Amino acid sequence: MNRRKVTVVAAAVGVVAGAAGLGVLAMPAGAGPAPVLPDVSAESLVESVLTAKPAAFGGAVEVNNDLGIPGIAGLPQLSDGESKLRMWTDGEGRVRVQLPAGDAERTFVDDGQTGWLWDSADQTVTKLAHGALAEPKLEPAPEAEKSVPTDPVSLSREVVAKVKEFSDISVDGTARVAGRPVYELVLTPKPTERTVLREIRVAIDSELRVPLRLAVLTNGTNNPAVQVGFADLNVGPQDASLFAFTPPPGAKVQEPEMREPTAEEKSLAEGAFKEANPQVHGDGWDVVLTAKAPIDALTGLAGRQPDRGGKWEGHEKQEDVDVQGLLKQLGKQISGPWGTGTLITTRVGGILLANDGRVAAGAVPEQVLTEAIAQVK
Repeated sequence: MNRRKVTVVAAAVGVVAGAAGLGVLAMPAGAGPAPVLPDVSAESLVESVLTAKPAAFGGAVEVNNDLGIPGIAGLPQLSDGESKLRMWTDGEGRVRVQLPAGDAERTFVDDGQTGWLWDSADQTVTKLAHGALAEPKLEPAPEAEKSVPTDPVSLSREVVAKVKEFSDISVDGTARVAGRPVYELVLTPKPTERTVLREIRVAIDSELRVPLRLAVLTNGTNNPAVQVGFADLNVGPQDASLFAFTPPPGAKVQEPEMREPTAEEKSLAEGAFKEANPQVHGDGWDVVLTAKAPIDALTGLAGRQPDRGGKWEGHEKQEDVDVQGLLKQLGKQISGPWGTGTLITTRVGGILLANDGRVAAGAVPEQVLTEAIAQVK
């Protein structure tokens, strides 16, 4: 099994289902007459997005989700409703991202040499390698390690590259986003694709050729399931102090151990990957990712629940959590020749968790999920 393919497809499914990776790249901000821009073909517009050079900018981002997902502690950007964040980049690898987390805030700064992740809720600073945000690892990690979210620009390029081959692509006029002229790029599933998504609309900056607005629309409604993007945008050199970070007084600084895994650790990781047996079924919009988890995997979460900062604490500090009961509340019980399990659906797809540990996820109808999970042995 090609591990890179599994990981990239998983990322694509995650983004389409949760729009997290693209969340800092888009959403309409401000109205006005459509600008007059030179004609451009859909193919050349897609190509320019995939090859555009990084630019320096800073801006405020608004996220508006209507996915049917309940609140997620510490990550309001993934929950239904509105949320905000801010981000800056110098176009040369230095980045700053500030995300609200309830009453607290999480800040990530990459100063060009070191990455810093500050969590005001528990007063901790995690020291990371330079490029931890901008250079996502596409291979499964050999061991668990604390990281920051994948760079949305890199991830969006992966997703567009995967979806475009199975889409009818067009340019639907021009518009303005955060005061900047954009082209409206539309990717529509080909008729052979079995998906709950109707189209993805991406507003591409006419000068920078980077995404400034994303809207994911589903079948049966004209209201986007996801709208994310810049409310304001300042293109050009940013204040250098934004990309400097000094741990606050009294903060606990921690640094994940960076070392090569031992032969035993590699063997355990390989064994776990083989046991999970992740597989990709189908191509394009109706791709489904399946795997098999140990039956007691979720049971291990019993007795643990997130604190107000979104981190998981042990049962000695928290009340026990009925994981199976929670799953039943989030989804519905279904059964068929493939077995029995819980189906959790959102407007942009679903996850099917069989009682024997098999899992299937994708931006597809129930029938496609059950067909895929039936192939998992």
